[in-house]
Amino acid sequence: MTRAAAPDPGPEARHRARDLGILPGELATGRLNAITDVPGVLVGHETVDHPADLHTGVTAVLPHDGNVFRERVRAGLSVGNGFGKLVGATQLYELGELETPIVLTGTLSAFRVADALVSYILDLPGNEQVRSVNPVVGETNDGYLSDGRRRPLTEAHVRRSIESARGGAVAEGCVGAGAGTMCFGWKGGIGTASRSVALEGGTATLGALVQSNFGGALRVLGAPIAAELPAPSRVQTAGSCMIVVATDAPLDSRQLSRLARRAVFGLARVGSAYSHGSGDYAIAFSTERVESNARIADDALSPLFAAALEAVEESVLNSLFMATTTGGRDGHEAQALPLPELVAACRRHGVPARLPDRA
Repeated sequence: MTRAAAPDPGPEARHRARDLGILPGELATGRLNAITDVPGVLVGHETVDHPADLHTGVTAVLPHDGNVFRERVRAGLSVGNGFGKLVGATQLYELGELETPIVLTGTLSAFRVADALVSYILDLPGNEQVRSVNPVVGETNDGYLSDGRRRPLTEAHVRRSIESARGGAVAEGCVGAGAGTMCFGWKGGIGTASRSVALEGGTATLGALVQSNFGGALRVLGAPIAAELPAPSRVQTAGSCMIVVATDAPLDSRQLSRLARRAVFGLARVGSAYSHGSGDYAIAFSTERVESNARIADDALSPLFAAALEAVEESVLNSLFMATTTGGRDGHEAQALPLPELVAACRRHGVPARLPDRA
């Protein structure tokens, strides 16, 4: 069965960080507090769900709604730890350009998804003579809940994730590439956030989207609350995180790689262990086309660096707070982070937090 929306949260309502009064950082958010606040950026999900053994999917991030191969954008890459399968990484690093959407999925599906992404690009009008494509596909391992060996994702799933990509609100939690992921032993998933940044001569927007699947000890606004929460069903020390950062600020590829590096640093704010087995990657892109000569000065980058740290921190929290309990392969279960206990632990540490009033 396929679906494009997150599952029914059941009796316990799920809330984003700001709904709980948890406000990471100091910068203002964009209107939707999502990567799609960056003008032109689109996100699409395709989820494959079978309660017994499949919880996986595809999440596509598009820099614009045109032919990305013909209208490329500048991009940068940072590898926090390289235990992963980031298809297309070397050309992305070498040329500093995106020529396809960024697509996220599960580990063993990355290669079929990359092939499907190549087919999608070759089939676009205007690409009839294309002989080389660099598909950019990232992954994290959803094998605790999903039978990755089956590699259930098809070209149709990939095409639907791209063709259904839209601006506006982004589904979070157990959706798309986050359907089967875990974070700190709790159910993880997709999360997003954005920041508005004052720059000389105007305002820029920066947005982040994460596929959270890593271990460590959860911290909320610096508070070490992990030990005060009920023990999750699984102790998780390893795992990975894919981070996508978008901005409408005119940056070159070197500057975007610097921005991506700060995005990886942002995982430390929530307690990431950066373990041996963790593939921690960030891809940052500017929506400015490659042909543009616009670029801001290096000494103006600091506000964008701060925005990346804040947006990644909040994206991870949103991925956890919006995820729902999921049962899967071999009887495994990933429990949703219990929000009432989380709020109580935060308050004991002086972090303002509250459960929203029920309607």
